[in-house]
Amino acid sequence: MARLTRAESQARTRELLLATARRLFLRDGYHATTLGKVAEAAGFSKGAVYSNFATKDELCHAVIEAVRAEHVQRIFEAFRGGGSDEERLAAFTAWSERTIGDPGWTLLEAEFAIHAARRDPALRDRVADGGRAWSNALRLLLEEEARRRDLTLPLPAADLADAFLGLGIGLGLRRAIDPTLSTTALPSLIRLVLNLSDCR
Repeated sequence: MARLTRAESQARTRELLLATARRLFLRDGYHATTLGKVAEAAGFSKGAVYSNFATKDELCHAVIEAVRAEHVQRIFEAFRGGGSDEERLAAFTAWSERTIGDPGWTLLEAEFAIHAARRDPALRDRVADGGRAWSNALRLLLEEEARRRDLTLPLPAADLADAFLGLGIGLGLRRAIDPTLSTTALPSLIRLVLNLSDCR
């Protein structure tokens, strides 16, 4: 088996650290997870962590960005997938029931956002940028759906995206506390906005 190059080895170390940090942050939360615990669980020295991530904030932010990117991808796949409008909305509804309010992700996002807002203006701005990117992805999807359906949205797509994101975050926080709460309000609102038939 060929030896890894230095760059390949560094990339592999970073990937393993991110995977380990993701597991620990989602399981234990931001404050309970230390760089030392990440290093130990991944089988590296603490120095290896610092050579890839200058601070715990940087590592946690990278984890959150990776999780968000996966969820954005799944939302796009649901709406861009094959099948009828109803089948695509059903795929999004299934995603929302599986994902919105997931305790690990939801509580980590909330804990990290509160930490950033209270402790570090620069980190707060980075977290805010991530929220804007998430909203912008939803805006693009809404504009794409409106063009596909040849309809005029009732509000600017950017405003609708912020509203959907706010509803999703609110439902997520409530559902992390009360898992019996349904997420049907979100797909139902999307149905109304996109003027789908069979409105429930």
